[in-house]
Amino acid sequence: MGDSETLSLIRKMTLEDLGYNNELEEARKARGLDSFIIGRVILKHRDRFFVRTESEEYDCELVGNLRFTVSDQSELPFVGDWVAISEYDEGKALIHAVFQRSSILERKAIGKFGQTQIIATNIDVGIIIQSVNRDFSINRLERYLTICNTSKIDPIIVLSKIDLIEESELKELLTQVRKRIKNVPIIPISNQTHLGIEEIKSKLTKGKTYCLLGSSGVGKSTLINTIVGRTLVKTGEISESIDRGKHVTTHRELIVFENGVLIDNPGMREVGITDDPEGLEMTFEEILNLSQECKYSDCTHTTEDGCAVLTALKNNTLSPELYENFLKMEKERIYFESNALDRKKKGKDLGKLIKNMKKNNNKY
Repeated sequence: MGDSETLSLIRKMTLEDLGYNNELEEARKARGLDSFIIGRVILKHRDRFFVRTESEEYDCELVGNLRFTVSDQSELPFVGDWVAISEYDEGKALIHAVFQRSSILERKAIGKFGQTQIIATNIDVGIIIQSVNRDFSINRLERYLTICNTSKIDPIIVLSKIDLIEESELKELLTQVRKRIKNVPIIPISNQTHLGIEEIKSKLTKGKTYCLLGSSGVGKSTLINTIVGRTLVKTGEISESIDRGKHVTTHRELIVFENGVLIDNPGMREVGITDDPEGLEMTFEEILNLSQECKYSDCTHTTEDGCAVLTALKNNTLSPELYENFLKMEKERIYFESNALDRKKKGKDLGKLIKNMKKNNNKY
């Protein structure tokens, strides 16, 4: 798409096309932000933020007051955030405020105990993409489902590259997935033959935001190009030796098109679980329902007598694979929780130390 066509598309856009709604407008008035331009963060690169409004795209930076008064990095803008800005030069602006988020999609930060990493904000639907031809894992699907459920966003599962397997293999695979994962839409697609693409398009609604989740090479960027109908996102060549796309997307980017807003993401090697138990309970609802019949209210579902979960497992009415994945993720959740509490305690201790030092300095 040429520069003139891009500018034409931006000029035709409204804030509602970007996902703006009455709640955000009320918040804008309540915070006295009427004099500012309202826009949405479409790209973040270190300390630079690219913000789209209904008529322009701005290269933005934070005002000093916002940069130095936040108590946590999560309060700074991320892709998907609504912000109040003021223009100071052509195409350049300052970010003065970040609006309250309707949802925060996050995972455990890699290599940082007890910390989370924000993937994107203000998401309505998480589109979980996994290719059927290599490294397919229902366990990984359940991980993505958990971070969607924790964030209280609706999930859709997309199984890509179905043109690379036989129809009988696909039917068997769908049976396995639907046995483990219930009440979640599952759409098999091929970006090559366009099978299933119209079904995905039928689920996209103007003004809603959809975040694509999945590993590198599963076809996220190609799917965006297919849905939008033109090449917006570069895709990598396929390495035949490993049968997957080369990693291309290196940052999160918000893409606006006529039937909604899409957020592309770098491929995730790890999908770490945070300490929120509700997401796990929603993903493993079958185990949650069984646990209501357990003899003990604090049953761990591992060794206890009178455990309804273990009974179902013994009677072959509960999938052993689902049970094992639940235990693994619950253990991970508890470990994250303990690290988060320890980190919080250290933060409080440091705060007390600084406070006492200030008191002592004031004595002299």
